Amino acid sequence: MGRIVSVWLAFFVIACSLTAISAEESGESKEFVLTLDQSNFTDTVSKQDFIVVEFYAPWCGHCKNLAPEYEKAASILSKHDPPILLAKVDANEESNKDLANEYEVRGFPTLKILRNGGKNVQEYKGPREADGIVEYLKKQSGPASADIKSAEDASNFIDEKNIVIVGVFPKFSGQEFDNYMALAEKLRSDYEFGQTLDAKYLPRGESSVTGPVVRLFKPFDELFVDFKDFNVEALEKFVEESSIPLVTLFNNDPSNHPFIIKFYNSPLAKAMLFANLSNEGVDSLKSKFREVAEQYKGQGIGFLLGDLEASQAAFQYFGVQESQVPLIIILENDGKKYLKPNLEADHIAPWVKDYKEGKVPPYVKSEPIPVENNEPVKVVVADTLDDMVLKSGKNVLLEFYAPWCGHCQKLAPILEEVAIHYEKDASVLIAKLDATANDIVDPNFDVRGYPTVYFRSADGNISAYEGERTKEDIIDFIEKNREKTAHQEALKDEL
Repeated sequence: MGRIVSVWLAFFVIACSLTAISAEESGESKEFVLTLDQSNFTDTVSKQDFIVVEFYAPWCGHCKNLAPEYEKAASILSKHDPPILLAKVDANEESNKDLANEYEVRGFPTLKILRNGGKNVQEYKGPREADGIVEYLKKQSGPASADIKSAEDASNFIDEKNIVIVGVFPKFSGQEFDNYMALAEKLRSDYEFGQTLDAKYLPRGESSVTGPVVRLFKPFDELFVDFKDFNVEALEKFVEESSIPLVTLFNNDPSNHPFIIKFYNSPLAKAMLFANLSNEGVDSLKSKFREVAEQYKGQGIGFLLGDLEASQAAFQYFGVQESQVPLIIILENDGKKYLKPNLEADHIAPWVKDYKEGKVPPYVKSEPIPVENNEPVKVVVADTLDDMVLKSGKNVLLEFYAPWCGHCQKLAPILEEVAIHYEKDASVLIAKLDATANDIVDPNFDVRGYPTVYFRSADGNISAYEGERTKEDIIDFIEKNREKTAHQEALKDEL
């Protein structure tokens, strides 16, 4: 049955493709997505109160998947009153690179919502399929805050799965109301905002308050919380902090995904407990973890409970094994990690206390040290970086690579030739480190892409290799650095 469905789906896709090609060739197709570039971007955007721009690259698979959905949404939104304009920019085109930089395009596709002639720019954070794009943009193009005039309005507006913020006011004017609307405009791509003159319409909370007060509804913890400080910065901090659960649940339920994203994007240190949540006896672990989260609330740590089944990618990233669960990892913003494997419920509180007091040493992810390391290009792991590179007293050319990286695969045989060239020279070492399987804690190595190559001279100087990736150029680079080191040593001896 599965094969029949797959074949039918493939046929359906091909049929749609042929239909699209036929329409295009006959000239009947109309594109609703506006194509912009460096020459017409500013002039076009400046004339629009609201426009959405996709920055894409022609080779990007995600962009190709989005294209028909984006075009369909553009077609539907062209009939909206007023019409909502969708545009695209080929950010891979050299002439458009300045635009991509201006709008901080870091990956593809990147979608931006531009308001007021481009004066206000927001990230698009909505769905990627046509109907979802349409509904999201209809809301985004309307008022930043919805007017709630009845209990029915409130019931339709405040659902059980999302964060919803409602301002209660005695009148829709004054400094408090203006500040609230400024907040709604600023955060409208992240949250739903509403306002009402009567708290009795709202499903939870004190119904007799006349305001001004901001009531945040949420599907976790205390379900709602009130706030009365109308300083815009204070309001924003309140919303951001209140919209993260005391303990974020990381499992396969899609409704939890927005909260997981917020957890990882927060500036807090991240304490993550990974366990098999279907096991008997896990309740005591969860209870103790929540107690600790309560204890350290407001002290710079966020807490997440991860189910083993949903956490495989996290395990690979952190370099831990299923045999180590239940385990806690604390991840700090500078990348330092702290690990407690095979813990019991009673271990949680004292271990977190020791971490806060600086008594827990950082955990460094490392592959096992190779039993044999006889190939021309030597294997370095995190646990041998000091001995083989930093304290070796040798001239070391070290490649940081990723196993899946095509450029790394092309460089591999070249580095092997270089290593063979120096095979009988004990003062030179050609080495490689899998940067996806080992932590790089030394700040001298700034690895942001693959391959990244550094040279550490015998006297301790570290420099990036940015030359051509040929045997001759690499050897020439090594020799020049050796000569420089020898010259510096000779000057020291003269002095």
